[in-house]
Amino acid sequence: MNRSSTTRGRRLAKGTRMLAVLGAFVAATALAAPTSSAQPADTARAAALTVTSDAVLRADVPGTAWYTDQATGKVVVTVDTTVSPAEIATLRKAAGENAAHLRIERTAGKINKLIAGGQAIYAGGGRCSLGFNVRSGSTYYALTAGHCTESGSTWYTNSANTALLGSRAGTSFPTNDYGIIRHSNASAADGRVYLYNGSYRDITAAGNAYVGQSVQRSGSTTGLRGGTVTGLNATVNYGNGDIVYGLIQTNVCAEPGDSGGAMFSGTTALGLTSGGSGNCSSGGTTFFQPVTEALSAYGVSVF
Repeated sequence: MNRSSTTRGRRLAKGTRMLAVLGAFVAATALAAPTSSAQPADTARAAALTVTSDAVLRADVPGTAWYTDQATGKVVVTVDTTVSPAEIATLRKAAGENAAHLRIERTAGKINKLIAGGQAIYAGGGRCSLGFNVRSGSTYYALTAGHCTESGSTWYTNSANTALLGSRAGTSFPTNDYGIIRHSNASAADGRVYLYNGSYRDITAAGNAYVGQSVQRSGSTTGLRGGTVTGLNATVNYGNGDIVYGLIQTNVCAEPGDSGGAMFSGTTALGLTSGGSGNCSSGGTTFFQPVTEALSAYGVSVF
């Protein structure tokens, strides 16, 4: 091969490599191009879902609970048996042009705050369930639902109100649903959760729930029950102006008296029972106050 042929071959090879690089650049650019056009569409959908959720809130229909499912582009509204077809129509009308973003789901029974007279922890003539025992330094507390602590300042562990648990140290309901009771006897605080089979679960951490997570709930009426997280950041309208935000929605059953009880996964604390519908015979929907919010509000931790 002469010199000119060698030079020409090198130039052709170099040109081929440059074309390959340019081709890869063009391909990458073409593949990347839809991203910029997709962003406005995603932003518009998120805005529409926010407007739809706000519309459901403004409609103020008791017996409803809702959360935004970004994956399907729907605001999932759970309605109990007290919600009439006319009220469902009101929800759709409130959503207006965004009504297509609504998904209405029926649940059995009535959505209630799960408080009743009975056993477990007592005050104001009502019964609730203790959630998690927590601490701040050498001071020990019990976390439960805020709609429970709203009912009384002094709490007992028996229905005769003779065995003192402690005194209310904080309460937040509605908007949130958590409260805290300071133990009168620190040695009585147990960091475990009772499983209603003679055994306990040691709780070593607190975390945030996720959709699809398998969870358990312990309460003084129905004992230990299990299920799955179905939604996050749910808003629940209990009626009479009692609206709570940011709740975990599950298909775990619960009944009156289970309020405030612990919801957990393994050894991780997740929530405090707020309310729900149905029962543990036919099933139902239950909502939980995220425990991490309560821990942060009171500056306490599980132990």
